Amino acid sequence: MRLRDLHVCARVGIACLVLVILGGTTAAGVYMAMHHANRDERPGLTIDDIRAHYRGVVSRAPLLVALESGHPDEIEPDDLDPADRDALLGWLRSNRVPQMYDDLDLGDRAPAEIIAVSCLDCHARSASGENAAPDMPLETWPDVEPLSVSRDIKPVPTEVLAASTHTHALGIGSMVAVMCLLGLVTSWPRRLTGALVFLAGFGLLADLASWWLARFADPFIYVIVGGGFVFNAAVIVLGLLVLIDLVLPRKARPPATEA
Repeated sequence: MRLRDLHVCARVGIACLVLVILGGTTAAGVYMAMHHANRDERPGLTIDDIRAHYRGVVSRAPLLVALESGHPDEIEPDDLDPADRDALLGWLRSNRVPQMYDDLDLGDRAPAEIIAVSCLDCHARSASGENAAPDMPLETWPDVEPLSVSRDIKPVPTEVLAASTHTHALGIGSMVAVMCLLGLVTSWPRRLTGALVFLAGFGLLADLASWWLARFADPFIYVIVGGGFVFNAAVIVLGLLVLIDLVLPRKARPPATEA
């Protein structure tokens, strides 16, 4: 049996179903980008958003690390008053980093005031000179925020991950099985469709299995991304091949031979 040999009504119906599957795959990608974009507490979808969801993220504020290492005194000795350094360290180690940034009650010891006086010579967008770092500005709170907040993000709870795995494995697995079977009954070369079926199945297995394995080893975070990409690419290509095959004309049947 080949798809292009089916009645026109069946071919239209299958084409509609394939379009639904492709649309759902696209919607899933958009939803993932929207759902995980701020999972690492920073704007934009990055690998840390995936890491935060499946493994968790623990990181110390870059400003805190820099100050504890002696910055900026290793560049310009005595450039930061010890009392100001202690004030910044106390701020960065507190649980009120956003609230204390420009707290009027702190006066000249407010982090915003200290940064304006001691840091902007190098950390302003217009800064120039040997030690200038205009690519790391500290002029406003939106500049300072991602560098001043330490993160301890817990991964999704085990029971939630189990429920999500159950739903995705059965729902997506069934959908992919249908798409793979449709791809195998097209007129395209079996080597091509077989390779795509393999990539779809292997990519989905690698993706779902790595949701759990990432809890034990960080490299599996990249397997989640790679497996998901391979799976979605294979499904989309299979869908397109099925749609193309559905619109091709039937092959002419050879004339019956007389006995």
